Amino acid sequence: MLPFAKETSAPPAPASIWRSRAFLAVFTSYGVSLLGNTFHSIALNLWVLQTTGSAKLMSAVLIAHLIVGMLFGPFAGTIADRVNRRTLMWATDLIRFALVAAIAVLVYLPSVPFSAILLLTGLVAFAGTFRTPAFQASLVEIAGKEQLTQAVGAISIADNAIRIAGFAIGGIAVASFGGAAAIAIDAATFLLSACLLLFAGKFPYAADKRAEASKTSFKQDLAEGFRYVRRNEFARAAVTLLPLVMFFFLSTFMLVQVMAVQVWQARPFVFGLLEACIPLGYVAGAILIMRFDRRLKRRGIWTMGSVIGMGPLFVAIAQMPSALPALPLVLLVGFLFSFSTTIVFTRLRVAIDPALQGRVFGLLGALTGVAPPVGLALFASLSDKYGPADVMTISGAAMLLLCGIAFIRMKTMREYD
Repeated sequence: MLPFAKETSAPPAPASIWRSRAFLAVFTSYGVSLLGNTFHSIALNLWVLQTTGSAKLMSAVLIAHLIVGMLFGPFAGTIADRVNRRTLMWATDLIRFALVAAIAVLVYLPSVPFSAILLLTGLVAFAGTFRTPAFQASLVEIAGKEQLTQAVGAISIADNAIRIAGFAIGGIAVASFGGAAAIAIDAATFLLSACLLLFAGKFPYAADKRAEASKTSFKQDLAEGFRYVRRNEFARAAVTLLPLVMFFFLSTFMLVQVMAVQVWQARPFVFGLLEACIPLGYVAGAILIMRFDRRLKRRGIWTMGSVIGMGPLFVAIAQMPSALPALPLVLLVGFLFSFSTTIVFTRLRVAIDPALQGRVFGLLGALTGVAPPVGLALFASLSDKYGPADVMTISGAAMLLLCGIAFIRMKTMREYD
């Protein structure tokens, strides 16, 4: 049973976040922008495969995004703390609109060198690194601390739904209209996102914070961001724990997909159910957190317990003789993943000074961005050599061990209430 306080002791619930024009506009802008990101990724990758047949060239697009995010995330977060975040967000959306529109034109033209498209794609990724920390750091200002859990939960649900829909819609668009038209549609999403941000009105980012930022140099602010994460126990724990969770979760779930095809030989319908279990479980967890926000106690225990619980579940899934009995376990993994991430992201926004959030989320975004591709490459290689079941068993055991150590050592995370 969830450790809720008595109903009578719960303070009055805050007003619904959906009554805020600023949040609605920013939330919709985020969804449209995220759709553009996923749409861009799948549309461009499919176009590369269709026109060149080269998986190596397709991987070059992924590597470009990976390197740009890893190198420039902390710098982008520092800039997000020094300037008007709303302006930074709509400006980067307009820049991405222009760059992606240029990619669409190049894709339409015959005999365009792939290096030109790769360069523009890298620039799109570069612009995107500035938008992400600006958005993450602005959320507490837009929603307020009392409505923060509602806002983070809603964004978590939308995030899962849009990523799934983006890949599907992108694939359909390329197949139906061709690469150039699909990428042009992608460009339009960034333009729409910028318009929504302008409609949202000014964010309540204090002018004195920008004035303080102008008194220090960029180099000083960048160094201060790293020092803050090193000194603040909760920020340090989050920046360590979340990339670790992303590394194991996404990489091991890829092994579940391999198991479904190679070992369980699941039918397409059952494979589709497996694919749907993770987002369904995640959405269920996010809704539960939103629903019982002000009555949920011992959040740190729920977070760390969920992280630890995923390891044994992966070990159990690896022992399943077929896909059907694995379905409820995969659903539960998605549920635990929601508890292990949503609560931490909410707490970060409450605990960290809004003037520093861009730097913290910029660093966190760089680390969580690089961890999954590294894990996917490593686990895929091991799976080919030793088989997915054995690798998943070892991965689950390693996740249990490392997250158990984190539970013992991360006192601030564990004791968060």
